[in-house]
Amino acid sequence: MSEPSRRGGWPAPIVPVNHVEPVPRRIRAVLGGETVVDTTAARYVWEWPHYPQYYLPLGDVLAGVLVAEEVTEDSPRGAVEVHAVRVGDQVRHGAARVLRASSVDGLAGTVRFDWGAMDAWFEEDERVFVHPRSPYIRVDALRSTRAVRVELDGVRLAESASPVMVFETGLPTRYYLDRTDVDFSHLLASDTVTECPYKGRTTGYWSVDVGRGVQRDLAWCYDFPTRQLLPIAGLIAFYNEKVDISVDGVLEQRPATHFG
Repeated sequence: MSEPSRRGGWPAPIVPVNHVEPVPRRIRAVLGGETVVDTTAARYVWEWPHYPQYYLPLGDVLAGVLVAEEVTEDSPRGAVEVHAVRVGDQVRHGAARVLRASSVDGLAGTVRFDWGAMDAWFEEDERVFVHPRSPYIRVDALRSTRAVRVELDGVRLAESASPVMVFETGLPTRYYLDRTDVDFSHLLASDTVTECPYKGRTTGYWSVDVGRGVQRDLAWCYDFPTRQLLPIAGLIAFYNEKVDISVDGVLEQRPATHFG
């Protein structure tokens, strides 16, 4: 087998903390069947460099859902008033942080909701998972005729001459393969479900056993990905960090990421 090569994703952009940009999309959040906020004037705010949060105009929040909890916290953006969010009999304590005034331009009179406190978030009419999508992250799914082989401890798990390659900023290239190209005799179905802001919610995970014990959740699929990633629908990918992948006969190095 050929010597390992390195194949990573595009470098992840480093965005300065407290950088603010307007969000050109309609943003909505839903809790308990009610639209808690509906705005076309949200701001992206990078509280840390990797991805932004939504800061939302207080005037676009449903009246009566914010309940002051008489707690004020310091933040790099100014004094934050902590609020609960209440819709009917559902209460999410500490789920909203209100900035009446801010040292950062454009943030006075805004609120940030804890993402997980809402039942669902939408950009325009498409649901978004996990956190807001960064305008600096790009994800492309491209069909290819390059030969891809997946192994673990020398055992072949999959081999394909028609993969779909997913290029996502800051991550290694992922190889999505037809199910008919995967050897399921080594795969064990898992009940794991994960979500991705750019691809959606997974509908299947598989652990792998090649005779040296079960290695959990090495492969996954999206049966119903986001519209932009439709070419990967129903296909299976493996973590490059945890298996050995060869492309056109060249073994790739296992990349070091937070999935490793």
